[in-house]
Amino acid sequence: MDCIDLFKRAAMALQTDSRYLAMDQARKMNDKDEELQNLIGEFNLARMDLNNEIGKPERSDERIAELNQKVNDLYGKIMADDGMVAYNEAKRDCEALVNYIDAIINTAMNGGDPMTVQEPSRSRRAHRLPLRLKP
Repeated sequence: MDCIDLFKRAAMALQTDSRYLAMDQARKMNDKDEELQNLIGEFNLARMDLNNEIGKPERSDERIAELNQKVNDLYGKIMADDGMVAYNEAKRDCEALVNYIDAIINTAMNGGDPMTVQEPSRSRRAHRLPLRLKP
């Protein structure tokens, strides 16, 4: 078995990790959340309207400000949704896991001992909310 086959097996194992399972469950719940999906659809339409208005040769600054406010309000509602909050937290945990795996691979590729790579503590991880508006 070569290293590619081993990585494929490792990727399959990754899909059994509790962090991945939490993210997958949150994604599925958001996909089924009709209210959230409607907000996302409304957000996407408002963003297209804003982009169209900005692209007009004779654009209305008042209309741009109105559409920008609408986009920002919808974004705030989406990001405050319990399902989206849960998804973003789970996604953040998965991104930390992937970064840890990447550090292991990079250590090996640079001639180091991958067995010595330690997982970063939670406090050292980035605390940002990734945007995922198209579940």
